[in-house]
Amino acid sequence: MKVIAVIPARYNSTRFPGKLMKVLGNKTVIARTYQNVIDTGLFDEVFVATDSQIIFDEISKISGKAVMTGDHQTGSDRIAEAVKDIDCDIVINVQGDEPFLKKEPLEQLIEVFSSDDDKAISLASLKIKLKSIEEIQNPNNVKVITDKSSFALYFSRSVIPFHRDLADDVQYYKHIGVYAFRKEALLKFSSMAMTPLEIAEKIECIRYLENGMKIKLVETDFIGVGIDTPEDLEKAKRLI
Repeated sequence: MKVIAVIPARYNSTRFPGKLMKVLGNKTVIARTYQNVIDTGLFDEVFVATDSQIIFDEISKISGKAVMTGDHQTGSDRIAEAVKDIDCDIVINVQGDEPFLKKEPLEQLIEVFSSDDDKAISLASLKIKLKSIEEIQNPNNVKVITDKSSFALYFSRSVIPFHRDLADDVQYYKHIGVYAFRKEALLKFSSMAMTPLEIAEKIECIRYLENGMKIKLVETDFIGVGIDTPEDLEKAKRLI
């Protein structure tokens, strides 16, 4: 089973333009993310897929591998273009703004496919428990609810589930935007038009659900900082 990792990298982020080129420690965010993925030693190949010459040059400067793509609305669509002619079985989509992602959760995702002898699972992703009310209510944290078999029911920037009776104990989960696709599922995903709920929530994996496909969620205790806002960058600097 050939497994590759691709980091989609768009320079003009809507909420935080240029965030991937911000300096975090002694490296840019995108360079740190790329090096962390390389250092896991899990992948047959790792590269950045971008439509930005600035990001392409940054990765090239550190002797990394980057490819230029066209303009895309989602990271998965960008990756699909980048891998369509690459011989591989599993494609891990690692977000460029997750510079602290560790080896263990990536191993967990790969294991989903290693143990899936019937090839029943075509897409897997990660979730982590949310503990504070501020995290739960923050729309930058995408929440996910799953069924008893850990397949996603829905993703939202709103608070889901709604806690109607405060006497009941409710657990909330944040979706970590790291996706593991079988290659054929990724290409199928990119061939489908963006869907109404995906457009409303600005959450790309909803497209998968709206087309009746399943996403396996793996719980992790990964603790890091996704760089979505300038405040997140300051948190990341403190973590460094």
